[in-house]
Amino acid sequence: MKAIIKLKNKMKIYLASDHGGYYLKEEIKNHLKNQGHDVSDFGNTIFDPNDDYTSFVLPLAQKVAKDKRTLGVIFGRSGNGEVIAANKVKDIRAALCLSEKMARRAREHNNANILSLGAEYISPTSAKKIVTAFLKTSFSSAIRHKRRVKAISAYESSHS
Repeated sequence: MKAIIKLKNKMKIYLASDHGGYYLKEEIKNHLKNQGHDVSDFGNTIFDPNDDYTSFVLPLAQKVAKDKRTLGVIFGRSGNGEVIAANKVKDIRAALCLSEKMARRAREHNNANILSLGAEYISPTSAKKIVTAFLKTSFSSAIRHKRRVKAISAYESSHS
């Protein structure tokens, strides 16, 4: 019997993937729903080997940017294109993570609001642990982290 780690606080979580991350997204979607989270799938909702991640990732990023109480998880073959696209949206700090430690640091140090996962590089078991670490971790109250995120936001606002 598999142990399911339950998070105390249920969250609103948005998911998106192209064909490269479709099956991992579906597994994580079920995992999060089993934990009681409110999950919205931005697509693709079917496996389509000709789809483009931008069709799903950019609307998700826009939604996360508007609603500061939400987080997003995006999936691709490597996760690189997805994270690049998401980071083009103002107020998004998307992080490609390959371990639980990277996910915790992305939240603690960078106040990341979108997690990107590469299905070709992590197993579904690892992905569940990475997502759980991302969701359970809060932004650090350390002044240096706040200062850095503020500097990124200021730069982004002045160059948009």
